[in-house]
Amino acid sequence: MSQLVLPLRLADHAVFASFFAAGNDSLVATLSDLADCREGHGCWLWGSAATGKTHLLQAVCDRAGDRSVYLPLSTLEEAGPAILDGLASRQLVCIDDIDRVAGDASWEAALFDLCNQLSDAGAQLVVAASMTPRECPIDLPDLASRFSRLPVFQIRALDDEQRIAALKLRASHRGLELPADTARYLIKRSKRDMASLYRLLDRLDLEALRAQRRLTIPFVRDVLQW
Repeated sequence: MSQLVLPLRLADHAVFASFFAAGNDSLVATLSDLADCREGHGCWLWGSAATGKTHLLQAVCDRAGDRSVYLPLSTLEEAGPAILDGLASRQLVCIDDIDRVAGDASWEAALFDLCNQLSDAGAQLVVAASMTPRECPIDLPDLASRFSRLPVFQIRALDDEQRIAALKLRASHRGLELPADTARYLIKRSKRDMASLYRLLDRLDLEALRAQRRLTIPFVRDVLQW
């Protein structure tokens, strides 16, 4: 999808089909409806690191296509609030890591202007942060009030069995077969957050392709030298 003049690309894997929604079904359904231009003015989603906030925001934009724009403030914070200019021309704006600019007067003023423009245009705003709107340290009362009106969803972390299912789903999306015992081995031996597990899966995918091997425990042990 085109992204105004912003040099941004969506990750190929960041689609709804590759997100394991257990415990987050209501959030995924809401975001799917927003992406499909159904009812709703947006939402605020929050959760700890590596729970899937970025994945979901990018999935929304993947589904919505050119009527949307994805803005990761963790990457674009230094560019300044002028990057928000013109975003209201899109029907759906997804802003990631909004807590990164909380407390910055110029950013907050620009975000409040954007919220007003989106509201006037009947457009939708989806925001992601590591905390709820009430906990987010926003100084501008009008902006805090705007965000407080958005429906709030917490992304639930997965338990170990759900992590296994999520890894198998991601592998299947990549055309790989990941046996449950191999997935369980990865979870026991590596960091348990999904971002780390997905990075391991990406590495194993490349190595399996080169070696023309299946993702067995012996193969994984050899590749990762565990």
